[in-house]
Amino acid sequence: MSTGTTLPLEAQFTLPSAVGVSHRRARRRSLGAMLFEAQMTDVASFEFLGGTVAVFTTRSPQKETANEDVAALWSVGLTSGVLAVADGLGGHAGGERASRLATEAIQKSLQDAAPAASQEGEPVELRAAILNGIEAANQSVRELGTGAATTMALVEIQDRTIRPYHVGDSAILVTGQRGKLKFQSIPHSPIGYAIEAGLMNEEDAIHHEARHVISNVIGSDQMRIEIGPPIEMAPRDTLLIASDGLFDNLLPDEIVEAVRSGPLDEAVGELVDVARQRMANQNGTAPSKPDDLTVIAYRVG
Repeated sequence: MSTGTTLPLEAQFTLPSAVGVSHRRARRRSLGAMLFEAQMTDVASFEFLGGTVAVFTTRSPQKETANEDVAALWSVGLTSGVLAVADGLGGHAGGERASRLATEAIQKSLQDAAPAASQEGEPVELRAAILNGIEAANQSVRELGTGAATTMALVEIQDRTIRPYHVGDSAILVTGQRGKLKFQSIPHSPIGYAIEAGLMNEEDAIHHEARHVISNVIGSDQMRIEIGPPIEMAPRDTLLIASDGLFDNLLPDEIVEAVRSGPLDEAVGELVDVARQRMANQNGTAPSKPDDLTVIAYRVG
C-alpha cells in the first residue's frame, strides 16, 4: 500500500483518481467532506485548521457488501471544526444506511449553527450543535424501523482545544510526541468497562469472545452521549479517531507508538497495513478480526 497522497481541503474527496478511492458515492457539502461506502487505496492527507489531517477508510477484506463506516471532516469557520467516524453495525439491517443518516444529521446541525461571521474568524459554538445533531441522528436511525444502528466517535476542534464525544465503541485517543497517552475514550461495552475498572487487561480483552458486544448505539431509545473533557493539544500532539476495525486488530500501545511521531500520512499508512495484515492472518497469535476500517488522525503544527 502506498501512502503520502496530499490534497488541499478544497478537493473534498471528489476526485477519486487523486486520492485512490473507488466508491459508489462521495458527497460534497459546503462545510467539508464525508466519505460513504468508500474503498480507499491510499491515505489522503491535507492541511486542516492549522494542522494536518490524514484519513483512510475501506471495507472489510472478507465481504463484498458496502463499507458501513463513514469518515467526516467539517471545517466550521477558520479555527473551528469537527472530525467524526461512524461505524454501522454489520449485525443489524442497513448498517451503512444508519451511519450515513447519522453523519448527515450531524452535518445539518453544524450547518444550521454556523453563522456567516465564522468565515471572518469568529469562534463558533459547536457543543450544542453536536449534541443536537447526535440526538437528531438517533431519531433518524430509529425512524428507519429496521433495527439498524451505528456508533459515533466525534471530536470538536476550537483552535488548539479539542473535546471528544462518543456513542458506542468507535474510539478516540490523544498522544504526545513522546508517546504519553493523554486521553483514551472508554468503549460502551462490557469489555470496555472491565478494562477501565482494572478487571481485564488490553491483551486479554482484544481476544475475548464478548469483545464485540456493545451497550450503547445510535438507533436505540436508550442512547446516551458521553462527553469528554476539553483537552489543550500541545505542538506535535496527535489525535486519532477510528472504528473498531483498527482497535480490534491493534493494541492501544501499538497505535500510540505508530502515530506519536513522523509524517502523519506514513503513520496512518503503517496502522492500516498492520491492521489489514492481521485481518488476513486468522491463524496466528496476533489479534485478527476482519472488519471495515476507518482512521482519521489530526496533528497540530
